[in-house]
Amino acid sequence: MRRVLACVVLVACSSSSKSPDPGSAAPAPPPKQAAGSAIKALPRAGVERAAMDTTVAPGDDFYAYANGAWDRSISIPADRSSYGAGAIVSELTAKRNRELVEAARTAAAGTEARKVGDYFTAFMDEAGIENKGIAPIKAELDEIAAIADAKGLARALGAELRADVDAINNTHLHTANVFGVWIAQDFDDPSRYSAFLLQGGLAMPDRDYYLDASPRMVKIREDYTKHVAALLALAGIPDAPAKAARIVALETKIAKTHATREQTSVVKDGNNHWAVKDLATKAPGLDWDAFLAAAGLDKEPHLVMWHPGAATGLAALVRSEPLAAWKEYLAYQVITGAAPYLPKAFVAERFAFHDGILSGTPKQAERWKRAIDGVNGALSHALGKLYVQKYFPPSEKARAEEMVRNELAAFSRRIDQLAWMTPATKQKAKAKLAVLKVGVGYPDKWRDYGALAIAPDDALGNARRASQHEYRRNLAKLGTPVDRTEWVMEPQLVNAVNLPAMNAMNFPAAILQPPYFDPSRPVAMDYGAIGMVIGHEISHSFDDQGALFDATGKLANWWTREDFEHFEASGKQLVAQYDAYKPLPDAAINGKLTLGENIADVAGLAVAYDAYKLAGDAPTVDGFTGDQQFFLSFAQVWRTKYREPALRKRILTDGHSPGPWRARTARNLDAWYAAFDVKAGELFLPPAERVRIW
Repeated sequence: MRRVLACVVLVACSSSSKSPDPGSAAPAPPPKQAAGSAIKALPRAGVERAAMDTTVAPGDDFYAYANGAWDRSISIPADRSSYGAGAIVSELTAKRNRELVEAARTAAAGTEARKVGDYFTAFMDEAGIENKGIAPIKAELDEIAAIADAKGLARALGAELRADVDAINNTHLHTANVFGVWIAQDFDDPSRYSAFLLQGGLAMPDRDYYLDASPRMVKIREDYTKHVAALLALAGIPDAPAKAARIVALETKIAKTHATREQTSVVKDGNNHWAVKDLATKAPGLDWDAFLAAAGLDKEPHLVMWHPGAATGLAALVRSEPLAAWKEYLAYQVITGAAPYLPKAFVAERFAFHDGILSGTPKQAERWKRAIDGVNGALSHALGKLYVQKYFPPSEKARAEEMVRNELAAFSRRIDQLAWMTPATKQKAKAKLAVLKVGVGYPDKWRDYGALAIAPDDALGNARRASQHEYRRNLAKLGTPVDRTEWVMEPQLVNAVNLPAMNAMNFPAAILQPPYFDPSRPVAMDYGAIGMVIGHEISHSFDDQGALFDATGKLANWWTREDFEHFEASGKQLVAQYDAYKPLPDAAINGKLTLGENIADVAGLAVAYDAYKLAGDAPTVDGFTGDQQFFLSFAQVWRTKYREPALRKRILTDGHSPGPWRARTARNLDAWYAAFDVKAGELFLPPAERVRIW
């Protein structure tokens, strides 16, 4: 579902992205760099020659050719599960944000800036948090203990519903709500918003973590059960081991109701409009009236059930499982959701499992970094205003907007030149392209935090109030005209997004900086780096999911039958290409799961290349031709190193291919072969086998 909610590049999470003389000796590897100095290693201009390994032929491993020396010389910082260009830029941005937030601590009382400062102050008050102990969650735990019947349970489940507003940042406090809700443009009637109900209830990343019988997953489940028991014990819950076992058993039953990652990405299968009056019949077991009233959705005549099987299965579990088991489960959700804002023993225990065991991260990030993450989640636009005022000049916004225009023009030309597409489909495709709403840097309208109360001594309360504020903001959309200008990302995020149903894209200010976007280097490199990101996001409107929405955002088939069959055949060809990649000996990329992102990578790189040529060919610089600069800058922004658990989790759960394998996208472009004179090698594809979708 997340690729439908928002299709993202995830450079920061890669999270969330040419041989001038093939016979020359490889450059000496740069000295090992401490994590703190990594930012200084980013090039400010030109190709980063010291990062390359020219002993590797581009046709054998283009990623290693572009990044091999960097890969050998950089160690993943102890507080990260992966590291790459996006993470390095995110670190720089976090430091900038800290300076802004520190200054906001002395802003005038009651101002939006002061709320930013007070949120940070409260989170950083470790002594105050330690003194409070578990008092901040006691009332909620008492409320759960007092649940006496099925109606009370339904109210509790509905009250914890939170908005899953964008697929990048989950702003809800509880980490495993039984359901999530997404307020978005209706797929059948784009003139109005609908409430989409999503499967939830799992604290681990995916159903496979509960159901996979492999020894590795069995061990993770054993560790998870111990973790649940440890958190319960810290909260003073008696008989913690037995209760933990029952909680994990209930989550496992929930996991069995879930759709798989592949199933949940099939758009047409998720567009199920259920009348509220029919919920008791279609999904019996849950008191839906009580649930929806507590969730603030009782005035809606219908819901869109994205996961109908999960809705039916979860409702049945509410009836079949003992009330005591659900109360234990809810108590754990309160504890684990609040853990980041509780005493350090809770923080350490949650980190040890979720970041240590699941992702292999050996050290927790400094508290100030976690505080900045909290501010970004709670007051994203308030901090964003401060960020763009200082770090995003109008000249850079104008330069980025010009690149967007060039890439839209290049995509339009590509549509015109498609030999396989009929004129009727081309006309519809160009109509859709013409209405794309592209936001660069920051939103036209900022969010209002006037009603959000933030206190300098209430870290958990601030997080809860911010979560409720965001939920109410989303509920308030229901019954109002659809706003296609709305941003789902904060300006200070190193990422980009496409919203296929909204025909809209966001390119935040923070990604518009080196190594993605740099006025001091040849324009060819900007097109290879941020240009590919722009092309990627444009292409998402025409990937395997985006292509299903018309120019109004309606889920409607605008293709001729023959054209769509050709499009699907090319997609299958790309699935097979990525299925063959094995980042680990026993783990291959899931070509079907990553199809939409891979289509956007292939088409986006091709569009960026065309736009670079439209902007004018680039001269040779430092021995590299313009085309070589383009492809090397592309490969160098996808440099990424992963800890093994993090890489496994990404392969299993993420719709994006890991960074090094995204660099292989180039093998589908004829221009790459010409740029590096590639005539053989592991990456060589005969022209007929190169995937050309757009």
